[in-house]
Formats: sequence, C-alpha cells, structure tokens
Amino acid sequence: MSTTRKQHSAAFKAQVVLEALREAKSISQIASEHQLHPNLVTKWKQEAVAQLPAVFERQSSQSLAQQAQEQKVAQLYEQIGRLTTQVDWLKKKSGLEPDA
Repeated sequence: MSTTRKQHSAAFKAQVVLEALREAKSISQIASEHQLHPNLVTKWKQEAVAQLPAVFERQSSQSLAQQAQEQKVAQLYEQIGRLTTQVDWLKKKSGLEPDA
C-alpha cells in the first residue's frame, strides 16, 4: 500500500506560516484547521524565520546585478559606436562608398 505525499503550494505555506508567526492561535490549532501535522507547521515556520534575512539581501544583490547589467549594456553601445565609426571611415577611404 503506497501513500503519496500531499504537496502544498508556496502561497498556502506562506499563509500557514503567517498565522503561526502572529501567534494568535497555537501551532496545534493552526495545524488542525489546515489538516496538517503540527511538526510540519513548526518546520515551515523555522524555515521561514531562517530565510527571512535573505529576503532583504536578495533585493540589494539584485539591484547590484541590475546595475552591472546596465553598465555592460552601456559599454557595448559605446563599442558599437566606435566600431560603426571605424567601418564608415574604412568604407570612405577604400572607395567602396561614394562620397555623399
């Protein structure tokens, strides 16, 4: 007899963890309302609290990554401008392009 584990969505887990963090009800009450084992609710709560600082760190690292990306794009546009100028100059000097 095989049993399949029930998989809960991230939104559901977040809702349960928020209820647990509010501490308006006991973990047992929250678990029984959502038909979960109290140990599971406790585990989710511990995971959420442990990962909470990372939420704020990700925002700063994402903004740093975005700034690096924007800087790279600016450098590439600069390089495109230089290369375009060089190609135009070479065309003009080689006689491939008639003088305008």
